[in-house]
Amino acid sequence: MTASSDPEAFAVRPIPAFRDNYVWLLRRGDRAAVVDPGDAAPVEAALAGSGLRLAAILVTHHHADHQGGVERLVAGHGAAVFGPAAESITGLSRPLSGGERIEIAGLGGFAVLAVPGHTRGHLAYLAGRRLFCGDTLFGAGCGRLFEGTPAQMADSLARLAALPDDTEVYCAHEYTEANLRFAAAVEPDNPAIRRRIAEAAAMRARGEPTLPSTIGLEKATNPFLRCDEPAVIAAAQRRDPAAASAVEVFAAIRAWRNEF
Repeated sequence: MTASSDPEAFAVRPIPAFRDNYVWLLRRGDRAAVVDPGDAAPVEAALAGSGLRLAAILVTHHHADHQGGVERLVAGHGAAVFGPAAESITGLSRPLSGGERIEIAGLGGFAVLAVPGHTRGHLAYLAGRRLFCGDTLFGAGCGRLFEGTPAQMADSLARLAALPDDTEVYCAHEYTEANLRFAAAVEPDNPAIRRRIAEAAAMRARGEPTLPSTIGLEKATNPFLRCDEPAVIAAAQRRDPAAASAVEVFAAIRAWRNEF
C-alpha cells in the first residue's frame, strides 16, 4: 500500500482483477473510493475485509473491464459514480468532461483531466501527485487508439508528461514488462530501459505490481513520451520514412507496437 508523506493523504492499493487489470482502492479511515471497477467481486471482498465504506467510484472510460462492476457496487453501497459525460457509463451520477475539480467525502479533491485517444471521452483523475490514468498512459507504454486520433493521444500524453516528475502513475493494467520489451526494440541503447527491465522482472518475481510508476520514470523509458528524442525519431523513420513531426513519430511507433 502506498501513502503520501502527508499524514492526511489517502492510502492506495491495487485490487487485481481479470488477467491483468488493477482496480485502485483509495482509502482514508473507513472511507474508500475505487477507480475502474471492472469486476465487483474482488472490490466487495476488499471492502469487507477492511471494514470500508465505499463513497465513490471513479471511471476513466466506458470499456467493460473498467466499469463492469459499477452496477453491483452502486446497488450494494449507493456510491456516487464519476465518469465521462461523453461515454455510456453505468450508473453515472456525476458526468464530467475534464477541467472540473471534484471532492470526495473523506478523500479530498481531484482534478479531472480530459485525455482522449484510447476512447473519445477518456478521463484521468489527479489528486496531488497521484495520477489515475486508466488506459491512456501505461508503464512504458500507452493505450491503443480505439476511438481517438494519433494527434489526440499525443496531446493527451504530452499534458501528462508535463506533470511533475514525482507524480505517481496508477494505470489500469499490468503491461509493464511487455511494454518494456517494445521500448528496448525502439531504443536498444537506452540504459534506463535496461535498468527498468531488470527492476520490473524482480518485482514480478516477488509477486509485486510494477505500479505505480512515476512521470519521471516514464519520461526516461516510455517511447511514447520520447517522440522528440533522436533515437525514437530514427526508429519511427525506419518504419515510416515520412515521419517528421512528433505526432507522425508517435503514430509510427504506435502502429509498430500494435503488431509487435
